Amino acid sequence: MVSLMDSFTASHPAHAVVVVSNSAGAGGLRKAAERGVATAVVDHRPFAGDRVAFEVALSDELSRYAPDFICLAGFMRILTPSFAEKWTDKILNIHPSLLPKYIGLNTHARAIEAGDRFAGCSVHRLTADLDAGAVLGQAVVPILEHDTAQGLAARVLIQEHRLYPKVLRRVLEGKDTPLYLS
Repeated sequence: MVSLMDSFTASHPAHAVVVVSNSAGAGGLRKAAERGVATAVVDHRPFAGDRVAFEVALSDELSRYAPDFICLAGFMRILTPSFAEKWTDKILNIHPSLLPKYIGLNTHARAIEAGDRFAGCSVHRLTADLDAGAVLGQAVVPILEHDTAQGLAARVLIQEHRLYPKVLRRVLEGKDTPLYLS
């Protein structure tokens, strides 16, 4: 999220209108406020067992700011098909694997356990299916001989910070062909 906001220079076609979190303690809220970006919290806990009601509240909060795009970054909640459909083609997500490999969690450990030579990250459009939207960009990271999930995750995160701003810029410029970084 910080990499995205910091990429919004005068030459970038985007600017942040709000950072929304489901946790009041999220560090990104402070970092956004320091950059003069509005912040909001929609806590999921009061909606326990009612994901749709949480997403209605989340959507209402987002709608107040009329974003052209929603960029998910560290938002570790699975969104329902109805939320994805309401914001069709307006949500981008970053995922720590070379999709379609390793959908879901524990991607780095799974890649190492499988004996893969490469891992990485993907920016994709959010759809009703988990981590299944069109891939708009990927960055590749080699898996080293004695890699741990934590070490690999740290190297992939560096590439996430490079990739996401570049893909967002391309999407806003009308380019939907995938971008590949190594």
